[in-house]
Amino acid sequence: QVQFVESGGGSVQPGGSLRLSCVASGFNFAAVDLGWYRQAPRKERELVASISNGGGSIIYADSVKDRFTISRVNPQNTVYLTMNNLKPEDTGEYFCNWRVHPTYWGQGTQVSVSS
Repeated sequence: QVQFVESGGGSVQPGGSLRLSCVASGFNFAAVDLGWYRQAPRKERELVASISNGGGSIIYADSVKDRFTISRVNPQNTVYLTMNNLKPEDTGEYFCNWRVHPTYWGQGTQVSVSS
């Protein structure tokens, strides 16, 4: 069955960095565009970064542009989100999933940014 397992979250101060990882299984990883989603407290889940199946096309939400970097290693079925210069508004639960028709949500990984 399809599964996404996210890790790497934590609590950091503003300006800090984190690297999130997501290992996926149950589908042809190398054939699918993927995304990192964020659900902030009392807000809807939003797509913050996406990457095409081969990694050649990457899109970021304006709120994270120039601070976050999405990458993937297809042979390892893993997608990463490197987050620099974190801000309090980056606080939330982070999930990875398919970019189109995201389904089978994992547990996510919590990111908390505060001083």
